[in-house]
Amino acid sequence: MIPSGRVPGYRGGYADAGPGGPGSVGDWGAVSTQWASAATGANLEAARLQMGVSLGWHIVLACFGVGMPAITLLAEWRGHRTGDTAYRLLARRWARAMGVLFAVGAVSGTILSFEMGLLWPGMMGTYGEVIGLPFAIEGIAFFIEAIFLGLYLYAWDRMPPGRHLLTGIPIVIAGTSSALFVVSTNAWMQQPTGFDLANGRIVDVRPWAAMFNGSTPSQSVHMILAAFMVAGFTMASVYAVAMLRGRRDRYHRLGFLLPFTVAVVIAPIQIVVGDWSAHHVGSSQPIKLAAMEGLFETERGVALHLGGIAVDGELRYSAEIPNALSLLARWDANAEVIGLNSVPSSDRPPINTVHLAFQLMVVLGLALLALVAWFALYWWRRRDLPRTPWFLRAASLAGIAALIALEAGWVVTEVGRQPWIVYEVLRTADAVNPAPGLVWGFVLVAAVYLVLTVVSVYVLRRMVRDKPVPIAPQERDVTDFTVV
Repeated sequence: MIPSGRVPGYRGGYADAGPGGPGSVGDWGAVSTQWASAATGANLEAARLQMGVSLGWHIVLACFGVGMPAITLLAEWRGHRTGDTAYRLLARRWARAMGVLFAVGAVSGTILSFEMGLLWPGMMGTYGEVIGLPFAIEGIAFFIEAIFLGLYLYAWDRMPPGRHLLTGIPIVIAGTSSALFVVSTNAWMQQPTGFDLANGRIVDVRPWAAMFNGSTPSQSVHMILAAFMVAGFTMASVYAVAMLRGRRDRYHRLGFLLPFTVAVVIAPIQIVVGDWSAHHVGSSQPIKLAAMEGLFETERGVALHLGGIAVDGELRYSAEIPNALSLLARWDANAEVIGLNSVPSSDRPPINTVHLAFQLMVVLGLALLALVAWFALYWWRRRDLPRTPWFLRAASLAGIAALIALEAGWVVTEVGRQPWIVYEVLRTADAVNPAPGLVWGFVLVAAVYLVLTVVSVYVLRRMVRDKPVPIAPQERDVTDFTVV
């Protein structure tokens, strides 16, 4: 029996005692041959496309599920504390949007839960007992969030203001906890632990160790902060567009300032956490780091590449900062960084996809940080927004930029792990469902997401154009405030 910790002699991998030895990757290959032999290339690509579309679509809603409740509660609290009707109007309108996004996210999340088992039975059938715990706890968190969201939405005028505000706190806690539990599962796929392999079988399962694996802290914090940035910048961008169109009343000004300030506070912290996460990738997944940077040869004192495209085994058309990659990855300007050529080509991820996605994420992150610095400096000196319309134009694009950076980051995370679905333990091709016709499942799911997108945009646009406060039998409309 070989423990799932690192064993010398396998390029830093997991649970390997050499070719064909007990607990090796070769043992798993013997167990999963039935999947690999039947799976076709078309099946694998269809499953990847379907999972990619589903994750890419759902992750946006998940960000609003994490960040939007906290921003809404902050607006409601400010309304109670200051008596400012504009804050109360904002809280009510955002709560309506929050309810719509939660309902749509529940649909896409349900689709994803089925896809995990239907598309990747080679992983879930074998490792379900290892990674099932966070899924189970996340289900509990989801129901807590749903229950209190119902109370929050329909009890505005049936509870005292302070008590109503308290009903929103479990929504924030449950939404953030759900993100932690789900991301911990993905982190396990990046750094699998919490089990042993003996003669190709999973033994001595330790679910808590699997859940709190080495990648969970950095990856979960990075994702939760990204969720607050996406929610803050996207919500603020709606009001930036309105202000560009001449709506400069207090309602729109606060609608911009409150979520934008949340994003302003989070953005610098996210840069630090991103560096922490990259350091962890460098130590636990050196080949992914090599793909992120387009590094082919193992070297010391490695330069940081800006831009560039991998062509014929080398990175071309890039600018270099000498020794910067070694310094950033190891805190040592002369440190060794492992290159892609240290593993066979079959063990490397798609280099240009990972490298360009990483570059895009970094560029957009730094652009958002520059916007944050612009706002913070001007506010510190004038206690006001920058007067130039160029600031509002940039702020109106910040939401889209944050969303693109989020998607690019997940491309790096998921594609950079390839060809492994469980890093250095199970290949993606060995886990896919061998049943024919997966491509039609992809077509169906893509159609469902297209319909959900159209319906969601339509409903949210109607809500934007409608009265700012929901009118229901148990609620009093706010009539002492006019929105331009």
